[in-house]
Amino acid sequence: MGAQGFLDKAYGLDAQDKTRAFYSDWAGSYDREVAENGYATPGRSAALLAASGVAFTAPVLDIGCGTGISGAALAEAGFQHIDGTDFSQEMLALAAEKRVYRSLTRTDVADPLPIGVGAYAAIAAIGLFSPGHAPAETIDHVLAKLGPGGRFVFSLNDHALDDPSYEGRVREHTDCGNVTVEARDYGDHLPRIGLNALVYVLAKT
Repeated sequence: MGAQGFLDKAYGLDAQDKTRAFYSDWAGSYDREVAENGYATPGRSAALLAASGVAFTAPVLDIGCGTGISGAALAEAGFQHIDGTDFSQEMLALAAEKRVYRSLTRTDVADPLPIGVGAYAAIAAIGLFSPGHAPAETIDHVLAKLGPGGRFVFSLNDHALDDPSYEGRVREHTDCGNVTVEARDYGDHLPRIGLNALVYVLAKT
């Protein structure tokens, strides 16, 4: 595929198996391609999490960490103990090279996360949610693993915002008092292709 071949096709995936194979193939050129398109969401998300008051020494889990761009942004924001998960072994290998993670685990975000409740002060899902990538019910899985005061920072790009199930899940949790919204910021995601993203920080009550 050409320089824009993977990014052009990333938002048209419709099955987990196709998504897994696609990202494994994309791993080698992923960082370069998203950088060329001004990938802004990791830095925006990390800054909002830092502003939420989570201690920089507290453990943070970066799910769907990919090649580690999100983990690098979290580390640059000051977080010192970051673990990562992803379903692509090829991407995890590249994430390890960034040397910002304590541990990296291959897992599938469509399944409940293999961690204890309250094991992490914050969980991040940066650039993860989009139709064909991670379903809206992943929000439920993550919030179930946070203890009181735990934060969940995640982004919804314009494609995810077109699907009402994502923000619908957020409203369900806020309406029942399970979480409060600490931050909700809409801005650049991949500005060179005109794609924006809404970044949330939710606090578990």
